[in-house]
Amino acid sequence: MTVLKFCGLNDPAGFDAAVSAGADMLGLVFFPPSPRHLSPEAAAALSARAPSSAEGGPLRVGLFVDATDDEIAAVLAALPLDILQLHGHESSERCAAVRARFGLPVMKALGIAQAEDLEALSAYAPVVDRFLLDAKAPPGSPIPGGNALSFDWSLLAGCTVPRPWLLAGGLTADNVASAIRATRSPGVDVSSGVEHARGQKDPALIAAFAAAMRKAG
Repeated sequence: MTVLKFCGLNDPAGFDAAVSAGADMLGLVFFPPSPRHLSPEAAAALSARAPSSAEGGPLRVGLFVDATDDEIAAVLAALPLDILQLHGHESSERCAAVRARFGLPVMKALGIAQAEDLEALSAYAPVVDRFLLDAKAPPGSPIPGGNALSFDWSLLAGCTVPRPWLLAGGLTADNVASAIRATRSPGVDVSSGVEHARGQKDPALIAAFAAAMRKAG
């Protein structure tokens, strides 16, 4: 079964739609430059709208970009998270340190633009639990993901990703089936592809994306 993650959820309508659509993972962004950014308190209020993972609900994923231990700890003091998504320039050593410090699984996002970018997989594999393969952000972009860009999926042909992983970058209800067929990805992550305006989730697009993904599966 393809894993489904909706990222950048930041209001009740979008959050509830993602839960209703059967999301396996709910992504909450803790990076102020992002239009999807949440304070720890706002994220806690959203998360409380659905059962926790311990109660059978979706996994909560916190997205951080080059965050300090204190910044991560402040979020975890407000709400429990199941996975820490590191979406910045974190080294393999930093990923290992975060994983050890907080005792939570780490998902490392890697920006992909060319085949050489996939070489980083081997360096991170021993110290992370999952990968998210996203389109590399364009030069000058203030945010590393959620830019409605996809990468050349053919780069993944013959590539063995050494951990469970999600495909991200420019996915929509119109192309998610093609993306899954082209990459054989075991999971997908969508943010901008289910928005009616930047940073504003659309419940109808969320439902359509989930339906298209499941039809592909």
